[in-house]
This record gives sequence, structure tokens and C-alpha cells, in this order.
Amino acid sequence: MSIISANSSAAQAIVGEPEVVEDAANAESSAAWAQLKDAAIAIREMQVKDGSIPDAAHHAAARDLVEAITDGIRALAPAFPHDAEYLAASIVDFDRWVSEGFGVPDFLDSLMAFQPQQHRVDGIRHLVVFPMYTQNGSSDRLVEALIVETIWPEFIAALEAGEYGNKLFVSLRLVDFTPGYDTNSAVLFPETVAMREIPSFTWGAIFQDREAARYRRVTRAAAEITKLELPERAAAMLDDQALTERAFVMWDIIHDRTHMRGDLPFDPFMIKQRMPFFLYSLEELRCDLTAFRESVKIERSLRARTEAGDSLSDSEQEMLDHADLVQYAVIFDRIFRFAITGSRVRNYDGLGGQLLFAWLHQRGVLHWTDTALAFDWAAVPDAVVALGDAIDELYWRSIDRPKTAHWLAAYDLVRSVLTPNPASRWARGLPDEILAGAPKGFTDAVLDDEFPLSMFFEALDKKMKPVIESTVGIRGTDD
Repeated sequence: MSIISANSSAAQAIVGEPEVVEDAANAESSAAWAQLKDAAIAIREMQVKDGSIPDAAHHAAARDLVEAITDGIRALAPAFPHDAEYLAASIVDFDRWVSEGFGVPDFLDSLMAFQPQQHRVDGIRHLVVFPMYTQNGSSDRLVEALIVETIWPEFIAALEAGEYGNKLFVSLRLVDFTPGYDTNSAVLFPETVAMREIPSFTWGAIFQDREAARYRRVTRAAAEITKLELPERAAAMLDDQALTERAFVMWDIIHDRTHMRGDLPFDPFMIKQRMPFFLYSLEELRCDLTAFRESVKIERSLRARTEAGDSLSDSEQEMLDHADLVQYAVIFDRIFRFAITGSRVRNYDGLGGQLLFAWLHQRGVLHWTDTALAFDWAAVPDAVVALGDAIDELYWRSIDRPKTAHWLAAYDLVRSVLTPNPASRWARGLPDEILAGAPKGFTDAVLDDEFPLSMFFEALDKKMKPVIESTVGIRGTDD
């Protein structure tokens, strides 16, 4: 059977007007969702990279599939009254895509109507349908459909209302999704949507259930492989998905806001500017270590109050209960997952994990002895904070430096901890023609794997590879 006739058959099989769904709690098991999801999956087969359907032979089937999608949205919309404006706009955008001949889709209007940051209520759900690419998933702007659930416990609301305000941050749980999210992607970002122009974005979402689930699987396996005796509190996370999710929400709300705070020599969100990848390593690590530092501060402050006989509010007690978990999460996720996930081609998250491991090892608070990993936990917080301080010092000094001088200083910081590739031109010293030239010359001279894995991580990578690969598409209900 040809792809055209197969798609036509698929369209005919799922077109219909399903019954109205009133309750979002069970929307993923409804006929309306099944129809919408099946139609979205079928139409993806007709789309090309930019989201368009250029082959006119597919257009008749595509029209039927869009009708099935919009009928599904109409049937599901009553279960999501807080998204009524968005869902109505989504139908208009889909219909316009059809009427304009399935060119590059433009979903700006519905994207601007979707404002999940205005509904940060624990357990509230959203129906999300856009042509989009998925970070760490697909680079093609294909139709994706998701049902998601907000994770917003009271203590996170209290943190956000206090010192850690972040009006753009949204924490979500995956309920069901199309293939673009059956991947490593753990974010829902508006900039990934197909649209005619780039607006000012007002939210960004992270799937904390996926983050927590793969953390639990990877950390459990890595601890067994390295013979690490986990502290009791850290071990508790491996058996409790909800506890780990909340810790990740606390980590990420502080991390996310840090990108625009501090002594910044550059706009850290200008990711399209071309810089050596180790600059992104330091920026992501800076934000993680800020979350670590703030969690240490919260833990010490609240613990001191309890020791002085003060009573804590329920939200403060939960902050205290999760602050140490954030610290374990930052260390183990960075070391065990980030360092060995993905390729060695300009892997800035991987480099951040390597840097944290080596920093702690060289300061004598992490030990790899007799083929067993151990930490001096009492000394770990101050050692981790010291790395954050070193990055902050780099940033503060670089406000007064030219851009390329900042790059060189950043390289020196990383090189002071990690050993560069023996073939590195940066390590040998860049020639005058590069130093006196345009920034492009500096960037071009960086090797894809400027800081290779140490022997510790090479060995760990071989043993952990099947575990890392098993987390693709993982969700919080997977054990």
C-alpha cells in the first residue's frame, strides 16, 4: 500500500465527532483524545521539516486529519475551561493552515493565547496541540499533541511568592503525548512552535516527572555500579517519584530565574550567538550551583530556627524537607547522567558534569578508592558553593573584559580543573592571527571534544550506556 492510500485510510478511520469530554482527570482515556492523537500521528507522516505538507497528493487526507484534530479539540475543550481561548484559537490556526494550502504552519495566534503560567495550580491539566520541534527530541516542526498536568505544591508557591519570584516558570507532568515527546525531551518551550514571527515569551515549562524518573533510574544504577552508599535521604528519593518531582521543581525554579540574575557579562538567553560551548557549560552550571547554594542557605536557616525552638509553617517545613534533596539531585544528576549523556560533540551539559566531579575530587570531598565512590558529605556543600563562587568571580571580572578575553578566562577556569584534549589549540595557546582576528576564529579552533572524558567516566559510560538509553521517553509512572 502506498503512503498516500495508507494516510487516506487512516484519515477515514478516525474522522468523526466524538462525545464531549467534561472531566480533564480522565481525558487521556477518552475517544476524543484517541481521535486527536491518532490524527496528529498520521498527519506527521505527511509533513516535512518546516511543518508544511508540500505534496498536493496528501492534501485531501490531510484535510480529513485536521478535521479529526479540530473535532477532538472541540470535544475535549469543555474539560479545559481555563484554556478555552487558546483551544478556540488553535482551531482557527489549524483551519487557516488548511485554507492556505498546508504551507509552513503559523500558530502564533494560538500560542499567544496559551498562558499556562497564569494557572499554576497543583493538578490542573492542559491540552496542548502545536506544530513544533521538541528539544532533545525532533528538530522537525511536526504536529504534537499532549495532555499535561501542573505540579505546583504549596511550598513552591510560597518560594515563588517570596525570594524566588519567577513568573515565567511552569512545572508539568506528562500524561500522554505524541511521538515527539517519546524522546529525551523534558521541556515545553514556546519558541519551538511554528509561527510567523518571534514574540516576547511569557512562560517556559519543564516536565519534572520525566526529570525525576530518569534521575531515579540513572542514580540507582550508578550507585550500584560505583558501590556508593547513598545517604538515607538520598536513597529515599529513589523509591519516591512524587518526592523527587518536588525536589526537581525546587531546583528548577531557582535555576531558571538565575539565567537573568547576577553579574552577567552577556545575555545568557542569547543562545543563537556563537560562543565556544564551554561558555554554555559554565552558564548552566552557574544556575545549577546557585540552586544548590540557595538550598544550602534555606536548609541552614530553617534548621537553625528549629534548633532555636521556633515553629515553622507547613510551607517552611516542606522547604526544609526538600532543601537537602535538591543538593543531592544537583550532584548526582550532574555527575551520573549529564556527564555521560549524549554525544561528545560540544556537549556543554556533559562538560558541566565532568567539571563538578573533578572539582569535588580535587578538593578531597569526593573519593574513588578501591573501585568505590564515596563523599565526605559534611564538607560537600561548601566545596560545591566554592565552585559556584569561582564562576561568579569569572562573570564579575568579565564585565570589564572584551568578549574574547572573557572566553579565554573561562577556558582557563575549566582548564584549571579538567585536562584538555592533547590536540587542543586552545591549550597550546592560540596563534596571534586568531587572537587578533574575529571571534569566529576563536570558536572554530575549539575541538568538538575539547575536554574528553576522564578514565573514570569512560569506564562508567560503558556500564551505564544501556541505563541511559532506557530512559528515552520515560515518564513518572515508569519504574
